[in-house]
Amino acid sequence: MKIIDKSIEAYSIEHSENEPKYLKALAKETWQKVLQPRMLSGAYQGRLLSLISKIVAPNSILEIGTYTGYSSLCLAEGLAKDGILHTIDVNEELVDMQEKHFKNSPYYQNIKTHLGDAQNIIPQIDAKFDLVFIDADKQNYSLYLDLVMPKLNPKAVILSDNVLWDGKVANPQINDEDTLALRAYNEKLITHSQLETVLLPIRDGLSISRLKD
Repeated sequence: MKIIDKSIEAYSIEHSENEPKYLKALAKETWQKVLQPRMLSGAYQGRLLSLISKIVAPNSILEIGTYTGYSSLCLAEGLAKDGILHTIDVNEELVDMQEKHFKNSPYYQNIKTHLGDAQNIIPQIDAKFDLVFIDADKQNYSLYLDLVMPKLNPKAVILSDNVLWDGKVANPQINDEDTLALRAYNEKLITHSQLETVLLPIRDGLSISRLKD
């Protein structure tokens, strides 16, 4: 489902920052070698993730769902000096690709990868976060939110990807498990007493939530 007219989307991309060369190489390899390359954040959303991270200037970032590492590197662009990005993924088949492209970036020393179930790993990370990016299995989004809330620094920002789910969340006739989970998650964000949220209709939907003062 195309939410925005193609010509408007193309104009928007043309008038946005370009991705660095090391990200172009990562995107190219993902599309050539990995199943479901559409899961990649892509250049346009990647530049948005980078800009948000630069505005927040986080000392500590948590990413739930590394995939091939594209969004990790975009988020790392905004890290404060000596900041750390913790990124979690369950797919061990992608570890070598992640490692390769992290090494080819300026942020290799700032990225700590975690392999396994995010439900178990999040409580074990000894850190509090200024920025969180949730982009993993959709049915556990609400659980991940519950797990990260106690680990947020004041005024922390939470980014949630794929929250429009090809527009399915807005169609009451579609009720598969992922769609129902994302509908519930979107309601949880907008009604959460500790958060203020805006849902942006770009790509597959990106929510920006901020921990209230």
